[in-house]
Amino acid sequence: MTDQPEIDAVSGANRWRRFADWDERPLRLDRFAVEDPENGFAAFKGARDPAPGLQIEKGRIVSMDGTALADFDMIDAFVAEHHLDLEMAETAMAIPSERLARMLVDVAVPRTELTRLAHGLTPAKLAEVVAQLSSIELAFAFSKMRTRKTPGNQGHVTNAKDDPLQLAADAAIAVAFGFDEVETTMRVARNAWSNALACAVGVSVGRWGTLFQCASEEAEELQIGMAGFTSYAETVSVYGTERAFTDGDDTPWSKAFLAAAYASRGIKMRCTSGAASELLMGFHESKSLLYLEARCLCLQRAMGVQGTQNGGIDGAPLAASMPGGVRELMAENLIAAWLDLECATGNDARHSESEIRVGAKILPFLIAGSDLVCSGMGSILKYDNSFNPSSFNGEEMEDFLVLQRDFEADGGLTSVEEATALDVRRRAIEALAAVLDELGLGTPTAAMKRSVAVASGSNDTDSYLPRDVALISDRIKAQGINVLDVIKALAARGFREEAQNLLNVVRLRVSGDYLQTAAVVRDGHVVSAVNDPNDYVGPGTGYRLSDARRRELAAIRDVLTREEVLRTEAAFAPAEAARISYKTLGPAASKGPASEIVIGISPAFGIKLFQTLAGHPLSAVLRALSEGIRAKGGTVRVVRMRHTADTSFLGLSAARLAGSGVGIGLQAKGTAVIHQADRLPHHNLELFSNAPITSLAHYRSFGENAAVYAAGEMPEPVVVPTGGMALGARYHAQVALIYAIETALAEDGAQPEDLEVADLEATS
Repeated sequence: MTDQPEIDAVSGANRWRRFADWDERPLRLDRFAVEDPENGFAAFKGARDPAPGLQIEKGRIVSMDGTALADFDMIDAFVAEHHLDLEMAETAMAIPSERLARMLVDVAVPRTELTRLAHGLTPAKLAEVVAQLSSIELAFAFSKMRTRKTPGNQGHVTNAKDDPLQLAADAAIAVAFGFDEVETTMRVARNAWSNALACAVGVSVGRWGTLFQCASEEAEELQIGMAGFTSYAETVSVYGTERAFTDGDDTPWSKAFLAAAYASRGIKMRCTSGAASELLMGFHESKSLLYLEARCLCLQRAMGVQGTQNGGIDGAPLAASMPGGVRELMAENLIAAWLDLECATGNDARHSESEIRVGAKILPFLIAGSDLVCSGMGSILKYDNSFNPSSFNGEEMEDFLVLQRDFEADGGLTSVEEATALDVRRRAIEALAAVLDELGLGTPTAAMKRSVAVASGSNDTDSYLPRDVALISDRIKAQGINVLDVIKALAARGFREEAQNLLNVVRLRVSGDYLQTAAVVRDGHVVSAVNDPNDYVGPGTGYRLSDARRRELAAIRDVLTREEVLRTEAAFAPAEAARISYKTLGPAASKGPASEIVIGISPAFGIKLFQTLAGHPLSAVLRALSEGIRAKGGTVRVVRMRHTADTSFLGLSAARLAGSGVGIGLQAKGTAVIHQADRLPHHNLELFSNAPITSLAHYRSFGENAAVYAAGEMPEPVVVPTGGMALGARYHAQVALIYAIETALAEDGAQPEDLEVADLEATS
């Protein structure tokens, strides 16, 4: 007879069932691509990536990265003409790539020296250098090379209805959370003007200085900027292949002209590029993601823009499908910083359904710091994110706040108390409602405003309908309403602080100070690479958390304190006093009858602590243990241990006092042990270590087993099934505080005390 393979009941196939378990994980919703350089699926080594090279004759470039001058496409021509510093190029290109890579991670080589050399490096050379760095080296190099010392972040503010009231409320909350920039877009293109006005009002609530953009069609986005509603733009896309560029009727020169148009009106601007965009558009030329992005970044520097939004952006999910794709995203961000561009490091488009992959992807940027860690984070819920879900959205923002606290890494955000959040939202809603009414654009009802104030997302609101929004937007555009009209309306309706805040941002456009590289506004002052340069040169240098900022990062919700634990327990005490009483009889007797089981309770048991981690009253636990012991013929004595709070030693001390030589150690938090007098301290008979899921039935069975052991028999151990739950994160802080309360009452050498325990419920 031969063994037959087991048939899987679900699929009918011969397989290890672990794979069926894995099939249910979110990771299986991701799709991964095989490395295929010929068809553009290569993060680092494209089939047609050129070798680095530069030939200069008579002060003129005649060949770059293997392409002769006569064969330059428009990207080559623009990069050669406007990016490369020919006085630096020959020296920089002559340095071996391995040496340049080492210089990037060498704290003795200053950032300024490396940025100077970058001006003489071709796209292929830049790509070849950073490709040699591991992920940890890329993160370290980025922390050294980013332009501005102080990190920041950008948030998305959109909703599925393009509801202006919700936009204003969510923009104000984004400001409260600390975002330096807020970006909106719309589900319906014609709603751009309404979205812009609503967010402009929202970001003026609470403080001034949060920069705002409205991502729309480029011509209309420029018009909205000229009307004063927006203070920056970043949707000026560039590409690494000529065909991808011209597919949108664009050229490097037209993009450079658009950048100049923004700058001429005092609007901060950066370009957008990112790995896999050319592959998505079908024009990859069999070149790697990294090389094509290096071309984009050199092009952006050549255009004279102050910064870039890169790191995959919309192409991140495709880049991440390839081997090494996430590492490539890090590498392209490093090139951006190396070229001395402000770097908004992507982390916007969600690259995976796996929360583990999402968290892993954000971590290098969080701990390295970034001019803008995300571009941007969804400060709203996933379904309301009109850019598509970000790496972190409203659902996960609190996770990000905790990550900052965990690593003491500044991701630009700060926790907001619940009462403050509601006040901010209501203020923004009332401010926008006043503007809409003052300008004759609409009059929101009290019910509309109430629904938006408490709403987590647009599914919870009873506010503007899409047709109403479109009419508001059309009127704003048709009537030529601009930001000064909004400022006047705010002031006229009593929102003078918001009017002043909005005016302050408009004034920046006149001074032009925030056109500096990596400029944000903090505490009413422009902070940029000019007045806040990244000066990292090793441990103890560069950006470091101040004590005040560290306290802000630590101030998340639901942080336990010893006082809070004691208050909770004290509130439970009166109910316990009605159930049980303890009377101290004096020093514990050394031995009792042969059937005796001693239950050794911890020092604070029933004195300062009154319930287990599972919420069981301590009186009920003692009753369950005692009933179990008696059910198997044992007798019970309760002893308070005053010399220790350790579970093992509670049990061993109890066993040494018991006439049977078997004892139970019981901590107030519910951890219990069955011990025997002749065993080593941590070599017990049975242990209940998972107090949060230990039931009263378990305790009764535990008592029964103690009596069976005392009779010299071997029972079936009581097992508390965990079901794979990770209990530590939920309870360990509470456990540590409870144990601190226990140990504070313990005294070295203190004698155990016999207790007379009266079960008041049982006798009533």
